[in-house]
Amino acid sequence: MRREQGRISIIKRRGNEEVNKLKVIAIVGARPQFIKHFPFEKSLASDTELITIHTGQHYDDYMSKVFFDQMNMSRPKYMLQIGSRGHGAQTGMMMEEIEKIVLDEKPDWMVVYGDTNSTLAGALVAAKLHVPIAHIEAGLRSFNKEMPEEVNRVLTDHISDLLLVPSDVAVQNLAKEGIRNNVHAVGDIMKDLVIYSIDNNHITARKQQGDYYYATIHRPYNTDEKERLMYILESLSQADKTVMFSIHPRTINAMSKFGLLRDNYPNIMFIDPQGYFDNLSYLYFSSGLITDSGGMQKEAYWLKKKCITIRTETEWIETLIDSANTLVFNDLSGLNDIMAMPAKWNNHLYGDGNCGALISSLLLENSTKRN
Repeated sequence: MRREQGRISIIKRRGNEEVNKLKVIAIVGARPQFIKHFPFEKSLASDTELITIHTGQHYDDYMSKVFFDQMNMSRPKYMLQIGSRGHGAQTGMMMEEIEKIVLDEKPDWMVVYGDTNSTLAGALVAAKLHVPIAHIEAGLRSFNKEMPEEVNRVLTDHISDLLLVPSDVAVQNLAKEGIRNNVHAVGDIMKDLVIYSIDNNHITARKQQGDYYYATIHRPYNTDEKERLMYILESLSQADKTVMFSIHPRTINAMSKFGLLRDNYPNIMFIDPQGYFDNLSYLYFSSGLITDSGGMQKEAYWLKKKCITIRTETEWIETLIDSANTLVFNDLSGLNDIMAMPAKWNNHLYGDGNCGALISSLLLENSTKRN
């Protein structure tokens, strides 16, 4: 190994020629990050060493292992197994373990995805150890500070060295906060995977016969209070089509805690959390999506499926244009009418599916500038 201007590079030889091998640590820990990690890993050049740290923020097989199995991703070099805890304890424990790894590995870049506690933990460690940070999916804002994700993404953006944003709106959000340098609109890395899934025939089997809506609900403000969760389930049960509900572990636990029996909602077919390709297949063959997920709003848009988002805001405001996505929260009585409304979709929203390659090139380019 050789130290060059404050950075550590692994030196390999190609014949008699010395070649710098870029070392990148990527932090994953939750379902959306596994999805974003696949196109990034796939796009990296052979002269880049990728070290993946899995914090264990999502540890259930349905929410973690299945994604690595289905996508044939490399196993993370480090498995921290932090698990579910309060925000402070979880983030702090992640930081303690990530710091040890960064000190040992001495990477050229820290790559973090999105807005989870894993994201913030990795970014804070890198900032304190003076490792450059690349934030994939930077610049998003819900403008709702009550969401822990909003706090995580804002803090991460303000300590990142390379801000990789999905849209012009994200660029504008950062500019309003005084962040204008090293901001690159690369599109959305999740679109890479949707296109890959279609091109490689991973959406091949109809998962459910007949017309149905697909649903996923997991956010605390929709699940942590009995009356709220009951209202959502009762509203879904009034839908004019069967509702296929892929039920998140958090929602399973809430229903059990509140004594809400699945048999009380005959119009809802509850199914286990799905791996990525199965989840996309359920969505692809559905008549529309009802969700509080961030990522699935985009997947529905790219697959040209009507989406109802049970939230008061969305980071993905471009999906609201031409009724492709509709925000609903307090009054869920109009779900059927919303689904019946016509919609239009922009085929080029959030890029053209080459986000991973653009990010890989930017990491190499900005590393060269630093040397």
